[in-house]
Amino acid sequence: MDKRTPIDMQEFLNDISVPDLSGPLELSSKETSHEQKDIFAIEKRKAWDKSVEARCDFTRRVRLTRRADTFFISLWQKSLYGRTLTDIKGDDSMVAFFADSISPLIRDILGEELNTGAWCIVTTPKRRHLVKNFATRICEMIASQLNIPFYEDVAFCHSKQRIGAVFTMNNLPKEPNCIVFDDFVTTGSTLKAMRNVLTEHHKNCVLFTGINNKL
Repeated sequence: MDKRTPIDMQEFLNDISVPDLSGPLELSSKETSHEQKDIFAIEKRKAWDKSVEARCDFTRRVRLTRRADTFFISLWQKSLYGRTLTDIKGDDSMVAFFADSISPLIRDILGEELNTGAWCIVTTPKRRHLVKNFATRICEMIASQLNIPFYEDVAFCHSKQRIGAVFTMNNLPKEPNCIVFDDFVTTGSTLKAMRNVLTEHHKNCVLFTGINNKL
């Protein structure tokens, strides 16, 4: 047979059904339709997903860390399992637990220096709290256990951002040596800003935290 002979396509065309185009096309169905999104609508803030929040199992891991050009000593380490930081800070019983754990660590490191009358303890500025926050309450107990002064509201922070924050002096301690404590440290920027504002006033600083919030 000559391969150049045309093929009769009529029998194939008869099997093709053409849709009715006389009316508007239904391009969506109940299964595939999507509501139009109002791009100007005010979205409600989603609740914090505690499944991805930082946790701590309180296994003792004393560590000297350098972060944000600042050295600090931590007692515990962020972990994959354990209590979330939100849960920890919302539990009043954890204030005494932190103080009872941190005070011996500070005493072990500073030793008899604590008895010279040249030391005090301070913490980082409060940002969201008009009342005493978690770290402030811990510092009050540590000060009582170590028999050293605690200075509240030593510095103010005028920024809501932790990274790159600049603190201004408010309540300058009279002691030359300051223990700077924060309940947990992530970037180190807050401790760095606190150290900077104190060293500008010729204070020596030793920095402590409860939880090192990085693996």
